[in-house]
Amino acid sequence: MYLEIPRKFGPIIHQAQQVAREVFRPISRKYDRAEHTYPKELDMFAHVVDGMNAGAGEHGAAGAAKLSRSGNGNGSGNRNGTNMNTVLSLTEVCWGDVGLALSIPRQGLGNSAIAAVANEEQLARFGDTWAAMAITEPSAGSDSAAIRTTATEDGDHYVINGEKIFVTAGDRADAVVVWASLDRSLGRAAIKSFVVEKGTPGMTVERLEKKLGIRASDTATIRFENCRVPKENLLGDPSVDKGFAGAMQTFDNTRPVVAAMAIGVARAALEKTRELLAEGGHGSRYAAQPWTLPAADRELQLLEAELEAARLLTLRAAWMADNGQPNSKEASMAKAKAGRVANTITLRCVELCGSLGYGETELLEKWARDSKILDIFEGTQQIQLLIIARRLLGKSSAELK
Repeated sequence: MYLEIPRKFGPIIHQAQQVAREVFRPISRKYDRAEHTYPKELDMFAHVVDGMNAGAGEHGAAGAAKLSRSGNGNGSGNRNGTNMNTVLSLTEVCWGDVGLALSIPRQGLGNSAIAAVANEEQLARFGDTWAAMAITEPSAGSDSAAIRTTATEDGDHYVINGEKIFVTAGDRADAVVVWASLDRSLGRAAIKSFVVEKGTPGMTVERLEKKLGIRASDTATIRFENCRVPKENLLGDPSVDKGFAGAMQTFDNTRPVVAAMAIGVARAALEKTRELLAEGGHGSRYAAQPWTLPAADRELQLLEAELEAARLLTLRAAWMADNGQPNSKEASMAKAKAGRVANTITLRCVELCGSLGYGETELLEKWARDSKILDIFEGTQQIQLLIIARRLLGKSSAELK
């Protein structure tokens, strides 16, 4: 793995920076206050993203996803593809606003799930679909194996019954990727993911949540009652022989994505804090003797070091995914580190800036609220550390709980 960012990503990083600065930042406070109001400004941006994806490679985004899963595809042993592209661009976009980034049409977490496990036909069919992801239930949070939603085979369909909570963009998206069990008696092995398209009879959005942060992004509770979906909407291999690992491949893609979001908002807080402290006379950034620096500057340097460690872990996890290397441990390491670091940085920046950090004249207090979810969804800090421990010790989930 090389630490330099490939030059080919320069244009998309530049475009993402422009969007963050000129589109997201100016409306960030507006949609934080107007929770549940759809940000119309995102429609035009979504078309721009579609255009960029259309040129992403072999056959657009679907082709990029295929290459990502099959390895480097060029014999060089060092491919930087769709996962690296997503991580780098989302870091910049979330410098602007995390909630708005989660609301971009056709760029939902469900889309990452489709890219991770869908077959060729499904990639072609759902490639332009805005997909949310429905995993969490009232009795199943970070322990995805505890899912109670069922999918019962019935002729050419599966009949889904259950309830999902905390579904990001669940009401706005065109479809929802639902995790359900084919046979609860088989445990983890029977859990599969299904694409349920909006308007399917039996799928009902029960309510939208009011939240601490990411208020520009809707979070829904969805009920499935005898909801019939075609068999071909089961993502990937329907056989239980492949087991839970097939469904869990989704997280290997999405956890570095969430880590990238955390890096973006944390960097935004650090940069704004540097700016505000400089206005107050704290202009020294580095010194030959660090102990001569003011306490606030020393603190910021420590936070910057933590953020850089999280960034490198995230790039490593994305690079491994692009090169067809198993990255479950690395994806969890990136998510655990970045989620915790973002929480620490944004809250500390609020403290360092005093009344400016706590009030609404600056976005610092908003970033502190927004960052909290990044340490929770896609697996909490605790579940990430458990996964890392299992991988390092060579233990199964039954052996290390």
